Amino acid sequence: MTNSKRRKGLAVVSALLGGVLVLSACSGGGDNASGSGDGDTSQAKVDEAAAKKTSEAQIKITPEDGTDNASINNSAAVTVSKGTLTEVTMTTAEGAAVEGEISADKTSWKPSAQLERSTTYKVTATAKDSKGLEAHENASFTTVSPDNSFLGYFTPEDGSTVGVGMPVSINFDKAISNKAGVQKGITVSTTSGQEVVCHWFNDQRMDCRPDEYWQEGSTVTLKMALDGVEGADGVYGVQEKTVTFKIGRNQISYVDAKTKQMKVTQDGKTVKTIPISAGSPENKTYEGIMVMSEKFKETRMNGATVGFTDDDGKGEYDIKDVPHAIRLSTSGTFIHGNYWGSDSIFGSVNTSHGCVGLNDTKGANDKGTAGYWFYNNSIVGDVVVVENTGDKTIAPDNGLNGWNMDWAQWKAGSAV
Repeated sequence: MTNSKRRKGLAVVSALLGGVLVLSACSGGGDNASGSGDGDTSQAKVDEAAAKKTSEAQIKITPEDGTDNASINNSAAVTVSKGTLTEVTMTTAEGAAVEGEISADKTSWKPSAQLERSTTYKVTATAKDSKGLEAHENASFTTVSPDNSFLGYFTPEDGSTVGVGMPVSINFDKAISNKAGVQKGITVSTTSGQEVVCHWFNDQRMDCRPDEYWQEGSTVTLKMALDGVEGADGVYGVQEKTVTFKIGRNQISYVDAKTKQMKVTQDGKTVKTIPISAGSPENKTYEGIMVMSEKFKETRMNGATVGFTDDDGKGEYDIKDVPHAIRLSTSGTFIHGNYWGSDSIFGSVNTSHGCVGLNDTKGANDKGTAGYWFYNNSIVGDVVVVENTGDKTIAPDNGLNGWNMDWAQWKAGSAV
């Protein structure tokens, strides 16, 4: 190739390359100058098309994804705005299904039962908007652990009928340092209009009662709104519960250890007088106001369980079938039937280890005995007043016996 031909070839190549470069530069410049409108319009159309394919339904799952220490009561829920729910599934981390129900208007869902503590749950929800476009949402959360929560075990039971002396008694499974906060989450009211005050016996027990015995025939309501209430540092309540119970007839029994008689009254009138045998001079029965807390047609009583042992460490007595036993104290005071004592002791001599004995027969089936009659005419919450034993007054927290504190003392134990 001659030099002249070579120069012409290079010139052509240079021109072509220059054209490419110029064209590239012009294309860029043209987009910025006169071509921008067409480009934006195209992108807008793409965005608009995408928007038309996106559901307007907005799903919200609570607790939020990743939540720890979630409530076992009211926290789990799914709601939707600008749409309706079509499917919600909730499972444990292990895959166990949790039953739930979508509301009638299909805008919310919640589980059918209380959740378990210290459990991880997964929720998946689907909803549709008015155009039928679907939206999806997922979340996972873990409920509060037993170590970080507290429960209050209460008496009496929901729906029960009890005697006029029955307090509301709540025993917490953890020590409560924020007594005021917890007490504010608990309300006790009565249809009689009586003022009800709660009293803390210690860090784990709170009882509630009016000044005088409950009004006969009234209804008492206990509301526990403790979900999320911090009872102690890092320890939260989980209960949301309403309990109602009814107060039955006004029955109060008076045990006189001196006369060895028990007078049973209803509405202030004596309905029966029963001979009794109270605690012996060596083992006197506590004095004071006592409330029936449990009833057993038959039960075992072993002296070793309440400190009555012989030289070998065995119980001074061990009776496996004590009839018609009614508990009056935590420490073991009962009023019960006695079939092993002579008929002559009732009404004449005090022989027991601290209980109040009534004449009875083995097997607890003899309707003609005093033990049978009293058992079947008594209900939990009835009051037994024990007098003239020569012993000290029973401690108010030994059983359900807070009536042994006057109203001023009782109110002084309130945290609010």
